[in-house]
This record gives sequence, structure tokens and C-alpha cells, in this order.
Amino acid sequence: MKYKKILPLKDFNKISLKLPSSKSLTQRALICSSLATGNSKIINPLISEDTLLLKSALSKLGTNFKDIEKGWEVEGIFPPKLEKEKIYLGNNGTGARFFLALSCLGKGDYIEIYGKPRLHERPMAPLISALRELSAKIECQEKEGFFPVKVIASELKSKKVNLPGNVSSQFISALLLIAPYLPKGIELEIQGEFLSQAYVNLTVETMKAFGAKIEIDDKKYKVYPGSYIPTVYEVEADASSASYFLAIPLILGKGEIIIENYNINSYQGDTKFLEFIKKMGAEVEAFSPIGVKVKFSGIPQSQEFDLKDTPDLFPTMCILGAVANGKTVLKGAPHLRFKETDRIKAMATELEKLGVKTKELPDGLIIEGTDRFKEAEIETYDDHRIAMSFAILGLKTGGIIIKNPDCVKKSFPNFWEYLEKLYE
Repeated sequence: MKYKKILPLKDFNKISLKLPSSKSLTQRALICSSLATGNSKIINPLISEDTLLLKSALSKLGTNFKDIEKGWEVEGIFPPKLEKEKIYLGNNGTGARFFLALSCLGKGDYIEIYGKPRLHERPMAPLISALRELSAKIECQEKEGFFPVKVIASELKSKKVNLPGNVSSQFISALLLIAPYLPKGIELEIQGEFLSQAYVNLTVETMKAFGAKIEIDDKKYKVYPGSYIPTVYEVEADASSASYFLAIPLILGKGEIIIENYNINSYQGDTKFLEFIKKMGAEVEAFSPIGVKVKFSGIPQSQEFDLKDTPDLFPTMCILGAVANGKTVLKGAPHLRFKETDRIKAMATELEKLGVKTKELPDGLIIEGTDRFKEAEIETYDDHRIAMSFAILGLKTGGIIIKNPDCVKKSFPNFWEYLEKLYE
């Protein structure tokens, strides 16, 4: 087991950074370009464990990838080829769900999809059930409603599909991404509370960039039949990854940070982080056409935050709550319990080790801020976002040791190099 000790950052004043590209957008662009017959280019893709797992999986269904100067040239194929391959997707929940849906469009024989033990624990039943409604042949190999699965070539049909909105938006995105290739497209209606809608908006915008025609009426989506058009798609900076660095002035109680390639007009829901830190007292200045500056001095003010649309911000908001003045309430995200780990329980457990008082809610956490932190070894649960958030908290407290620091390679492989720049 590897460990990384985080040293306190004593002399921080200001820094300007350019951050890596969005994992969410890279994975969506991979799916669209793989189905577009012809050559697309993905410029500035995120090169990370998850994106490379999905890229490798797609190549096994016949998509050709070529490295070019600033990214990948993608020669798509439709229909995908199912050629008795066993395809591994690690713990890439997004990629596995998107890939499962795409593989149901395939012709030939069958494929098997599997991953790490944690992937096999993550709920898939609503997506599997919806794909079966469209006449997909999916066999769950160990437990019904979970990976690993076998996908057998079949002829998909169009029909109206209802999906619950309170489990994972990735189920909705997965169906939307393949919808143009169904005989009559799809009509999709979201039932009940709609969590993480911002991620579905991200899917829709990526599909439109590849030529899809979509109509939206509140929680109803209509996707017209057609096909994706080969496109040059440039991936913007990752708003989730940016949150760790934008939090630094608030964590330290001083300083300013500029993210040069941050698009405040992005469809990424996690740009909402700027609103959150403004509420806590930060000064936020947006640059035109791109870039943002965050400046802060003092102690962040505790607030109540609804993370319904921005669950990936939860770990960053937890560490801000730990240094804030009073009780911070994070709520609205019960689906956090089904991420790489149960993030609510994990963040509560690790904050308590540092002497931070917490109270678990079914859909979030109450955190009582403090200025007295204990030293502790932080268990990361193989969860990239837990590792990165506690690393940022360690800049203030010192005495934090991160177990399994390599788990950041899932979404931000050079995170530790970026952290080192702060000490220069």
C-alpha cells in the first residue's frame, strides 16, 4: 500500500493553473464518435484510467483510434461488432453504463462485460430493465440487475420508456446516447424526483454537437432517429477537478487562484461550485471568454447546500464545511451512497478521524467546522474524489496521510504534480 503525506502550505499567495479536460465530456464524446460512421476528432480528451478503459472497450467493438497531435482521431462503426470478447471496465460506472447500452446496438455474436468488485455492487437494474424493454438480450451472470453481464446480439425496437430519476442519471444518459440508432428514436420520461439533471443536460449537448435532434419538455425527452455526424469535438476543462483547487483560498483562509481554462458558461453542472463558494464569502471574478479567479481571506461561512444536481462536489463541500464557521448542511444527494464507495459514510468516517464532528443524513451530511484538527491516516476507499479532497484539506492542517494516493488516476492522473506546484 502506498501512502502520501500532505505538508502544510504556509506561504500561499496566488497561483494560476490550466487544468485537465472533463472526464464526463470525454466519455460522452467517445460514445458519440464511436457510433458516427466516418472520422471524428476528439481534441484535448482527458487521458485517465476511466477514459482509457472506455476507449479500449470501444476498440474491441470495432472502433479505430489513432493518436493525433492534440488528441484522438476516431473512426466510428455502426453497428458495433460483438465478437465473443470479455471486456473489462474497472470501476468506471459511467463508462460501463454507456458501453452496456451501446453494445446492445451490436451485431454478430455476444460480449461479456465485467469490472472490479465494486462495479459489480453498483446498481444497474433500471438500465438493464429499460434496455430489455427495447428488446435487448442481456444476461446477468452472477446476480440479477448487476454486472457482470452477457450481451447477445439482437434487433432493438423503439418504444416509450419510463425511468426513475432518483437512482443514477447515467441510466438516462446511456439510453439517450443510443437513441438516434433506434428505428423510431426514443421517447423517454423521467419518473419522480430528477437527481443530477445537469449531467443529462451535458449528454444532450454532446449529442447535439454530433448532430442529434432532441426535443425536451420538462422531464420528457424525444430523440429522433438518425445517426451521429463525424465531428471535431474539443473537450473543455473539468469543472469537478477544478473545485479542489478553487477551494484552496477558502481552506487556507487566504490567497487567490486563477484557473485559466475554466468555462463558466459550460453545461457542466459542477460550475455551480462558484455559486457555493460565493455564499461562503469568496470573491469570484470571471474572465472573458474563458477563465476564473477566486480570492478569499478569513473564515468561510457555513451554509446549507442542495447537491441534487452536483453530487461530485460533495467531497469538496465536505472539506469546506470542516473549516467553516458553524454547521454546514449538505443534502439532496442520496445517490452518493452508490458511487465508487458510499461517499456519505466515507467522508463522515474520515472527517471524524480528524476531529471534525459530523451527522449522517440519508441524502447528505451535517458538518461542524473547527480550527483544531488531529493527525490521521485517510482511507480513500479506492475513491479518487475522497483522496483529492482530503489532500486539499491537508494543505491547511498538515498531518494528513493519504492511503492509496494512486486512485486519483481514475479522473486526474497528474493531480499530485499539480499539488506540488503550490509549494514552488
